[in-house]
Amino acid sequence: MPYGGNDWLELTREPTLEPGLPICDAHHHFWDFNWKNIPYQRYLLHELVADIGGGHNVRSTVFVETHAMYRTDGPEEMRSVGEIEFVQGLAAASASGLYGPGRAAAAIVGYADLNLGARVEPVLEALRAASPNRFRGIRHSVTWDPHPEITGPFGYVPKGQLATDTFREGARVLARMGLSFEGWLYFHQLPELAAFAKARPDLPIILEHLGGLIRLGPYANRDEEVLAAWRRGIAAVAACPNVCLKLGGLGIPRTGFGWHARNTPVGSEELAASMAPLMTYCIDQFGPSRCMFESNFPVDKVSYSYNVLYNAFKRLSKGYSEAERAAMFHDTAVRVYRIAESGK
Repeated sequence: MPYGGNDWLELTREPTLEPGLPICDAHHHFWDFNWKNIPYQRYLLHELVADIGGGHNVRSTVFVETHAMYRTDGPEEMRSVGEIEFVQGLAAASASGLYGPGRAAAAIVGYADLNLGARVEPVLEALRAASPNRFRGIRHSVTWDPHPEITGPFGYVPKGQLATDTFREGARVLARMGLSFEGWLYFHQLPELAAFAKARPDLPIILEHLGGLIRLGPYANRDEEVLAAWRRGIAAVAACPNVCLKLGGLGIPRTGFGWHARNTPVGSEELAASMAPLMTYCIDQFGPSRCMFESNFPVDKVSYSYNVLYNAFKRLSKGYSEAERAAMFHDTAVRVYRIAESGK
């Protein structure tokens, strides 16, 4: 029963653990798509509030671009400004307090094409103008893979973008403007990200989704080889002090856990046990002060509920100190994204 929906998720219910622990959800999306291959096609403020308001103390969230609500006219490179205008409105609605105490999209990450090089500056200026109080940086996905079946919903991505002079010139502009870069790539590209981070030590970089592990298709039944390459890549990126890591994204079906296909959704004890070896390796490499838990909802929602996911995060982090847990659940994200939580 893949992508079972909210009724399916309700089959596994459990009490919220540590409901007072402050959380900044470091990564989620808003969208309203009509694509057959996209589950949870509508995910707007009401849907997010239903998830974050389920018991955990989610004080703020970070929105990350997903090619939603683009402008339909004007210069191609400027069309992504429409997404920021759209999310800025949802964030303002959340800030009114009408939808609960959590501040949705307290930080906003948009999209600009760094392959424009120096010409990306007016795009970044327009994004900032659309959200002068929340816009913090951009994500430019570089998820290239030699196997055509390993693709995202937006199709072909060129190989080796992080190493080109033009892309790095765009990154130089990003750094000069005080903005950050979100790295979404696959595990075998982690050495490329490490080289990019070393070349631009002045640029804050956030690596998403535990480094893009793939264990399906051409990478299925190759865990010894795949996990060894992933560990080497994570260690190489962690050696770059300008890179932080998001702990999450394992609910994406390509990670190979198969939770999305169960008749009954996974519970937090099993989920924590399955995630822990990967999560703890990353935390050991980066340190808690450079790690932040993320929901990656609604993408990861195909595999587990919000309540179960954050219960699992709380279970697997029990061995860390109070300060270390505070960093991973809240403080790192609030610092990196410069979030001011009014009244908190």
